[in-house]
Amino acid sequence: MKMVKSNVVIFLMMVVILLTGCVNNTPEAVSEHNHESGISYTCPMHPQVIQTSPGHCPVCGMDLVPKTKVDANDHAIMLTETQVKLANISTGKVKQTNLLETHTVNASIQVNEMQSKVLNTRSSGRIEKLFFKETGHVIQKGKPLFTLYSEGLLTLQREYLMLLQQVEKSGSDSSRYQSFVDAAERKLLLYGLETRQIQDLKSSKRLTELITFYAPDSGLITNVQVTEGQYVQEGQALFTIEDISSLWVEAELYPGETDFVDIGDEVKVRTENATVEAKVIFLSPAYKNNTQILLMRAVIENKQGDIFPGMNAQVLFTSSSKTTLAVPLDAVIRNEKGAQLFIKVDMNTFEPRAVKTGSETADLIEITSGINEEEDVVLSGAYLLYSEMILKSGSDPTDHHH
Repeated sequence: MKMVKSNVVIFLMMVVILLTGCVNNTPEAVSEHNHESGISYTCPMHPQVIQTSPGHCPVCGMDLVPKTKVDANDHAIMLTETQVKLANISTGKVKQTNLLETHTVNASIQVNEMQSKVLNTRSSGRIEKLFFKETGHVIQKGKPLFTLYSEGLLTLQREYLMLLQQVEKSGSDSSRYQSFVDAAERKLLLYGLETRQIQDLKSSKRLTELITFYAPDSGLITNVQVTEGQYVQEGQALFTIEDISSLWVEAELYPGETDFVDIGDEVKVRTENATVEAKVIFLSPAYKNNTQILLMRAVIENKQGDIFPGMNAQVLFTSSSKTTLAVPLDAVIRNEKGAQLFIKVDMNTFEPRAVKTGSETADLIEITSGINEEEDVVLSGAYLLYSEMILKSGSDPTDHHH
């Protein structure tokens, strides 16, 4: 009997030990251990999601990543490796740079009047069709401009065909009439017909009542002085076409600003589409009436065709140079509250920092305070980070700086 009781006691003790072991190994116990050790997991896209064990984000399904001490900063943003690549985010060390100090003057883009062309009709007649009825169109060389009905051109065509017929009938004596044919052909060319149109007339031997005239050059149509159905006289102006492959930049300078530039100098011109080099070709020798303003004109090449007359621009004059901390212009976020950079504080983790700026060039901007040399800053993709922080936090991330 005593042996039975002792066996029962031993059995009960084993059950208690087993139950205790099972309790200590439940998920809750493991999670509590992880929580006590300080390890937690969060979603890179939804930092409000925090779990004590690995898994997937309940909002977007992304894999959770370990939450580091940096993540405790509400102003930092953490991205995945894929997000960094897609956003084209690059970083680099801040270094001392030889910065050319510049003086900026507002300017405007104007047509190069040396390349303006006024197209007129070389024969009187009636405008049957206009292919461009308003200004602002960019036309390519060889494209049709207008169609003209002209009694004078019909007469010239008849004479040309009659001379061709005479040459064919004269046989061996055709050389006598060939000079008359050549003269008639030159007259058609002088009246605006193209060689291919004369060849068509020669081969078809049929009169063309409506003659189409084509653009002699590419450019921007800035003036249309005729309407469909209008009767025009020989030599009457029809279109003004500006060749925008070369443009003028005009800026108004005050007396002190003329020290920065001379005729023949190369200056940088910044527009909303591009930053280009320009050559100064004119400095007014006299002030505008009742002002202390001088006109400066520079010429720019516009081979890409992405700059247009009427655009606002800035002319950047180099005034001096100095060695200072500088970063690319696109690295700095500027608004009414000041300027800021994004600092890389951990792997794929970035934090905004308020900075003060100084001089700038067309490509670089001086940082006078807020960062130290060799700090790792975001050089490209800063505006995407800025937008992402606003999206996540619902407010401007610069608010905590002020």
